[in-house]
Amino acid sequence: MNSKSIFTRMSEAIFGEKSQTEEKGKNNMKIGIISGSVREGRNSEAVTQWIHDFAVNRNDEGVEYEIVELADYDLPLLGAKLSEDRQAAAGAAIQAWSEKMASFDGYVFITPEYNHALGGALKNALDYLKPEVANKAAAMVGYGSLGGARAHEDMRSILGELSVASVHTTTNFSLMTDFENMSIFKPNDYNKVNAQGMFDDLLLWSKAFSTIR
Repeated sequence: MNSKSIFTRMSEAIFGEKSQTEEKGKNNMKIGIISGSVREGRNSEAVTQWIHDFAVNRNDEGVEYEIVELADYDLPLLGAKLSEDRQAAAGAAIQAWSEKMASFDGYVFITPEYNHALGGALKNALDYLKPEVANKAAAMVGYGSLGGARAHEDMRSILGELSVASVHTTTNFSLMTDFENMSIFKPNDYNKVNAQGMFDDLLLWSKAFSTIR
């Protein structure tokens, strides 16, 4: 015979169901979409929003997508000497960046290309990470004269050193064909094919890596 009171059993039935719902939410896969430029008037904002909207419109069950603007984290140059009045703010920014990146199961890095490589701000931000991103997967979205392809080659080496697996399929926007006057983002529809394959790969790998963390 069940010794619990009717009130207790009713409470467990009600709040137990709520707890299961909350637990399901906690178990959702979280993918961070990292806007990797801090430049004033950066094109990455429009590219990042397009990628986020595309991801959300896929309606992937149990997956949450979140935009992270690198520009929101005033990270100091790694190893640079800081004046005493900047140390507290810099420490807080580093901690916030670390915690945000650790909260994701996978990543999409939006990578502008500068001088045949990824931007210095993104490289500096990645240098602050290691355990936060280890044994996770990442996809790359580039823009530039060659669609950020050379920046992606840099990224693959860096991510490999951080124990992050970069998926094969990338999405590459050309400043010549996907931007009006090289500044107004107007992507061609054919980019959706690569974006679809990229997200398919990313979610597959992110699920696989979740089993070893």
